Amino acid sequence: MKSEPKTQLAPLSWMEMCAYWILSFGSHLYSFYQLHRFCREHDAVLQREFHLEKGLLKGFKRDPSDFEWSFWTEWAKKSLLWTFIGHGLISRLTSIFYHKFRVPAITIYGLLAAGSVLGIKGVGVLLVHLGLSFSVAHMRKPLLSWACNLLLLTTLHIKPLQEIQKGWYETEEEYYLLLFSVAVCGLRFISFSLEHCWCPLDRGGVVQLCWLFSYTFYHPFFYNGPIITYKDYVEQMRRPAEANADQSALWYLVFRSGRIVLWWCIAEYMIHVMYMHSIQSNETYLEILPPWALGGLALALVQFFFVKYLVLFGLPSTLAMLDNLSPPNLPRCVSIMYSFTGMWRHFDEGLYRWLIRYLYVPLGGSRHGHLYKVFSTGLTFGFVCLWHGGHDYLQYWALMNWAGVLIENGLKSLLASSYIRSLVEQNISVAMERRCIALLSAFSTAMLILSNLVFLGGIHVGRIFWNRVFVQGWSTLAPPMLAFLYCFAQIGLEWSSLPP
Repeated sequence: MKSEPKTQLAPLSWMEMCAYWILSFGSHLYSFYQLHRFCREHDAVLQREFHLEKGLLKGFKRDPSDFEWSFWTEWAKKSLLWTFIGHGLISRLTSIFYHKFRVPAITIYGLLAAGSVLGIKGVGVLLVHLGLSFSVAHMRKPLLSWACNLLLLTTLHIKPLQEIQKGWYETEEEYYLLLFSVAVCGLRFISFSLEHCWCPLDRGGVVQLCWLFSYTFYHPFFYNGPIITYKDYVEQMRRPAEANADQSALWYLVFRSGRIVLWWCIAEYMIHVMYMHSIQSNETYLEILPPWALGGLALALVQFFFVKYLVLFGLPSTLAMLDNLSPPNLPRCVSIMYSFTGMWRHFDEGLYRWLIRYLYVPLGGSRHGHLYKVFSTGLTFGFVCLWHGGHDYLQYWALMNWAGVLIENGLKSLLASSYIRSLVEQNISVAMERRCIALLSAFSTAMLILSNLVFLGGIHVGRIFWNRVFVQGWSTLAPPMLAFLYCFAQIGLEWSSLPP
């Protein structure tokens, strides 16, 4: 889980790098084409079995099977997009005319916006959690704060309580919005509690409570994140605005909004031409997919997940930057992720920073030897699994990531030892050393993709991919797949070596 320093890699010739780019880009396009071709050949059967919707594109159906995308798209149309616009207007107006009242104004707006969707009872649940976290934090005992907040998070999984909360709403989607809000706010309560336990934040309890309200109900981040720590939120909200902020805000908003619309179009195009979410739910189709289409399905699932979060994090981050906050960087493209550690560091950077600050480092991290590192990493992934719901497929996913991170760190330590370094420097060139690193990264990338397929599709998807590629196809499918992943890794290494 520890952040890795940027390494200096040997440059390769432009012709070699060009070949890697062509093979990587070409394999993406060809595998996507083969998956699209399979979907068109089975269009009638897929439409009958999975109830494909009428598409936005003429002649194409739309696959609504990705719950998260369909859920947030519908809520954006109903209310969230409009409340985001309202937040932006109130924030800009108060910044221009009544800057001292900007934070109270957007806090009150966030509370009212949450109440308009979750209802008084839903907001009441959050206020109860907030009050308990705030009270326990003032005892200044980190373990007690952890125990309190973990108990509050486990209430999400108590069935009698779930049934009561579902009865508050007309649709199940409204209940899910409460569920997501409580889960994300739980991370905020932990952040506030631990920051206060480590260093009391202000003298007045009323001031602390007001800032906790602002942090909790900050509307752009309220439902889905990205995650920002309490310490960063307060510090950034307090800093003065830049002198030319008002002049550049409009152009920035137009530019970022255009990018978000483009990402939304790409996501919609993918679920119109490749029904990857419907196919992954049916084991029969997974078994009969041609090899290239199977690879296209794996790439399409992880790429759609990446583009989806560019949209889901992109709009809130845009509003946050207009509020003078510095949100976490948006996810990095998964096709240039070549390690488990890189995936955790660069996909959801906000969650990564949160985990490092409040779990990995306090548990010992890498400061007290390898056993502490194994223990800290294991508990960190255990918490992530619990926070996501703790289902069986999430347990497999967490174990795979834990093992992947430990193996990668072990190999790095081994290759960095003086004996191995001397052997490498004496026998191979720096360019060949980079190629060997890329080859090792190809195996890591294969397991990384497999773990993500388990996370996105469940255990059955991971099992079928494992059997078809590594058991049945160990001599036919695995070698070319690793060759293409080697090309992906070379591009990822090149990207990581660029200056920030």
